[in-house]
Amino acid sequence: MAAPAATKIIFEQEGIFIHSSSMRGEDQESLISGFLRIVQKDGEICVEYKPLEDAVDPSNMLCAGKDSSSVVEWTQCPGDRPHRAMEQQQSYETEWDMVNTVSFKKKPYANGEGVSNHAQERGRWAFLFSLAELRSIRVKREGWSHLVFCLKDDTPLPALHFHQGGSEAFLDCLGRYVLLTGSPDDETTLIVCSHSKALSQSFENLLDDATFGLVQKLRKDPYTTTLGGFAKVTNYIFDAFRWQDLEHHHPQQPRPAEDSPDPLSEVIPGLEINQQEEPGFEVITRIDLGRRPDVERRDPVSAEDWALHVDSEGRVQEVSHLKSLVFKGGLCHAVRKEAWKFLLGYFPWDSTRDERKNLQKRKTDEYFKMKLQWKSVSEEQEKRNSRLRDNRSLIEKDVNRTDRTNKFYEGPDNPGLILLHDILMTYCMYDFDLGYVQGMNDLLSPILYVMENEVDAFWCFVSYMDQMHQNFEEQMQGMKTQLIQLSTLLRLLDLAFWNYLESQDSGYLYFCFRWLLIRFKRELSFQDVLRLWEVMWTGLPCQNFHLLVCCAILDSEKQKIMEEHYGFNEILKHINELSMKLDIEEILQKAEAICMQIKSCKDIPHSVSLILGFDAETELPGTEAGESERQEQEPPQPPHALPRQECVTDLITNGNGHLREAAHDVYKLAYIS
Repeated sequence: MAAPAATKIIFEQEGIFIHSSSMRGEDQESLISGFLRIVQKDGEICVEYKPLEDAVDPSNMLCAGKDSSSVVEWTQCPGDRPHRAMEQQQSYETEWDMVNTVSFKKKPYANGEGVSNHAQERGRWAFLFSLAELRSIRVKREGWSHLVFCLKDDTPLPALHFHQGGSEAFLDCLGRYVLLTGSPDDETTLIVCSHSKALSQSFENLLDDATFGLVQKLRKDPYTTTLGGFAKVTNYIFDAFRWQDLEHHHPQQPRPAEDSPDPLSEVIPGLEINQQEEPGFEVITRIDLGRRPDVERRDPVSAEDWALHVDSEGRVQEVSHLKSLVFKGGLCHAVRKEAWKFLLGYFPWDSTRDERKNLQKRKTDEYFKMKLQWKSVSEEQEKRNSRLRDNRSLIEKDVNRTDRTNKFYEGPDNPGLILLHDILMTYCMYDFDLGYVQGMNDLLSPILYVMENEVDAFWCFVSYMDQMHQNFEEQMQGMKTQLIQLSTLLRLLDLAFWNYLESQDSGYLYFCFRWLLIRFKRELSFQDVLRLWEVMWTGLPCQNFHLLVCCAILDSEKQKIMEEHYGFNEILKHINELSMKLDIEEILQKAEAICMQIKSCKDIPHSVSLILGFDAETELPGTEAGESERQEQEPPQPPHALPRQECVTDLITNGNGHLREAAHDVYKLAYIS
C-alpha cells in the first residue's frame, strides 16, 4: 500500500488573529492567535489556519492592582499590597499618583475547567480548504489588514487579522497559484480566477497603458521600463516553472520559501522584495578599495570624563569630541542614565540643569495625561474599542516574555514588567496610527533598564521610535530600503561573496531582517546591546553605521558560508545560530575599519556615498576639528526618519500580486537614500 503523500508547506506565518466572542459566558471579545499556511496536499494547493497552543487567553492574563485599569481581566488578589517602589515613582504632581500602583498575579482556572474549555475553543476555529473551493477574498483595513475567505459553497469562515502585517506577502504567494483580480462591484473584494488565465492576464497588464502608464514610462526611460514591464510577464513564468526545474535537477535542495526555517522567530513577518523594487540604476563593478586600515577601540567614557565636558550650569561642552569618545569606547554604566537622554535627543545638548528640570516637569505632566487616557477607559467603553483591546492583548503577551532572564525583569510580581506594559500602552496613546507592533518591546526594554524611571524611559523610547518608525509600519518600507542598501554595500565590499549569496537566492539578505528590525537586540548579550546602541546613537562615523555592522558580521562569516557551500536553508540556520556568540568590540572595530576603507576610496559609487552620508562630510572619530566644528551637532538622520513622501515607495498590486513600480524616481531614491 502506497504511503500517503507528504504535506509540503509553501507559505507559513504566525501571529494571525481571529477576533472571537469568548466562550466563557462573557461579552468581551477575545483574540485567538494562530498560524496561516499555504500547503500542497495530495496534489492540491490548500489554505490552512490553526490556532496556536499559546493563543491569547484573557483568563490567563496578569493581574493588576485594584486601582489600576491596566488590564480589564485582571483582579486584585486578597491580601496583596501594592509595590512600594511603584508608589514612590517620582512625579511632579501628586494627582498622578493614582496611575502608578499595580501588582502582578495569575488568575487561576477552577479545577482545570478553563484549560479544557480554552483548548476546545481553539480547535473550533481551525479550517482548511482547497484553492479550487475559493470564490473570492474580502480585504479590509482597520489600521491593519484582515482577510475574509468566501468559499463557493458559502461555508462561513472567520476573518483573519494581520496585526503585524504580512497580508500582502500571503496574497503575493497565493497569486502564484490563482489569479486575483479586483471586483468591479466592490473595491474590497478580490475575485479568484482559474490558474489558466494568469498568463494572458499578465500580457494584458503589460500592454494596459490606462492602468500602468507604460507609454509614458517608455518615453521617459525606455531601458528600465522595458525590462520592468516584461519582468511582469516573466514573473509568472518564473514562478510557475523555476522550481519544477530546480527540483528535477537538484531534488535534494528544498524550496527556500517553503521549507526554510523562520529566522525571525516571533518578530514581525511578512517581508518580500520583488525584482522591480531593486532598480539597479547604478552598476557597481569590482572596485579596488585599498587596504583596510587598522583601528583601535578605547576604554568607555567614565563619570569623570563626562563631568569634564559639563560646565557649571550643566551645559555639555565640546559635543562632537564627546560623541567621538563615546563612539570609540561607549559609556560606563554609571553615565548611561544621563548620557542616553542627550544621545537620543530627549535633552538638548546646550540645555542647563534648570532647563532640563523644567523640561522633565512638562514631559511628566504630558506623559501621565496620555497614560490616564487608557487607564480611565471603562470596561463598557473597551468593548467598543477593538484597537485598544488588540493592542492591550499583544502588549500583555509580549511583556510577560521580555528579557525574563535579566534581573530587572525576572521573577513574578516584577515591577519592571509593569512599567514596560504601561509605557507601551501609553505609546499607543502617543501614536494612535502605529499603536503597538511586536518588536517594540525589545527596543524599550534596554532603555527602561538604564533609565529606571517611567517618564524618562518613555520619552527616550519615543525618540528611538522616531528613528525606527518605518521598521514597524505594515508596508515595511523602512525594512525594504535597508535591505536594498545593505545589498548595495555588500556588493561593493565583496562582489564574489554577494554573487555567491545571490546564487543561493539570498541576495536580498533576508537573513539580516531581525538584525535590522530591532538593531541586533536578540543577537547580542544584554550588556553588548547597550554598548552597540550608544555607539550607533552618536551618528558616527557615518550615516547608517548599523549597515556596516551587518557587513562586519558577514565579513567574518563569509569564509565558512562559502567553503561549506551553504545553501539557502543553511545560511539562514547559520546566521540564526550566531545569536549570543558575537564579539561586539571586534564587530565595532571591523565596522569602523570598513567605513574608513570605503571613505578613502576615490572611486566610490555615488549611491554608496548617499547611503553612508559621505556627501555631508561626516567627521570621522579621532580627526581634529576646529572650534566651530565642535558646536552642537545632531546625528545624521537615517533614511527612515525622512518625511514619508520623500522615501516611501508608492506600490500598487497587479492581478497576480506582484508589487509594481508606480514612480520611477521614488524607487531610485528608496534605493540610494
